[in-house]
Amino acid sequence: MNTALKITAFTAGLATVFGASYGIGHATGDTTPKPSDAAHAGHASAAAPSDPAPPGGGGASGDPGHVPGGLQISERGYTLSLGDPYVTAGAPIDLRFRILGRDGKPVTAYRPAHGKELHLIVAPRDLSTFQHLHPTRAADGTWRTAAALPAAGEYRVFADFTPAGASQGLTLGADLHAAGDLRPVPAAVTGRTVSVDGYRVTLTGDLTPGRSTRLGLSVAKDGRPVTDLQPYLGAYGHLVALRAGDLAYLHVHPDGEPGDAGTAPGPDITFTTTAPSRGSYRLFLDFRHGGVVRTAAFTVTATDRPAGTPAPAAPSASASASSSASVEHGGDHQH
Repeated sequence: MNTALKITAFTAGLATVFGASYGIGHATGDTTPKPSDAAHAGHASAAAPSDPAPPGGGGASGDPGHVPGGLQISERGYTLSLGDPYVTAGAPIDLRFRILGRDGKPVTAYRPAHGKELHLIVAPRDLSTFQHLHPTRAADGTWRTAAALPAAGEYRVFADFTPAGASQGLTLGADLHAAGDLRPVPAAVTGRTVSVDGYRVTLTGDLTPGRSTRLGLSVAKDGRPVTDLQPYLGAYGHLVALRAGDLAYLHVHPDGEPGDAGTAPGPDITFTTTAPSRGSYRLFLDFRHGGVVRTAAFTVTATDRPAGTPAPAAPSASASASSSASVEHGGDHQH
């Protein structure tokens, strides 16, 4: 299918709309993030003197002038350039892209974060699937990875990286259009516990707009807590949050790390994060056990409800058990 026909197919079919926000229970108290929690692309951290100031002069993600990650294709002089943003759904694709620097040339030097120079997230606008990929970079700065787009629709590609010499990472986002028979679905509703591949993951804590809060996730299998989680990219868990409606990106990492003499390998993983606004979010937790990386997905609502105020009733456990999103990872992730 040529580009013109692909564009026509999308114009006729794309109408994905998110449903109303879904609640989760029990508020949590305000917490203060550790210094080590900052400075990743999805974290709110002040720009270093050598870096151009973020748009609007924003600092913390709760600041009114701050632009959440992933909403911009170009930021601080860097641009995400997709090789071909028009593809066909239902078949594996060869996804290629480049990060262009301030001089318009491809960036070829990066500062690794969690064992990788760049983390790539691919998700559709309805947030029904999720892929965390690790592409390879050629000497000319072109990144390449295989990706699977199971259904037609509008997808968002997020590149999470830190250029060499920069003290602050960033996340750029670009649209990827997959032609085919579009069948939009509403965002999945979940409770506080979801099931994936025989594991049950339970969420505690709430997202609170503009305020640093703590989220806890506990992993169990066959009714027993998992106490031997394996490190994945230098941590016992990774959490990505995407805001329904515009897919604002929030990439956070757990408190502590393997080998720090204070962080246990499960069953609990805690994260400190700040929601940029009220609204519905999808949370994707990556964890590794038995040599396989799995992902548990939750739908949560960020509200201004005061701590201690009862939350709306969560769906039944039977509904939660079937609500995890389809997820894929590069490397050792399997489903």
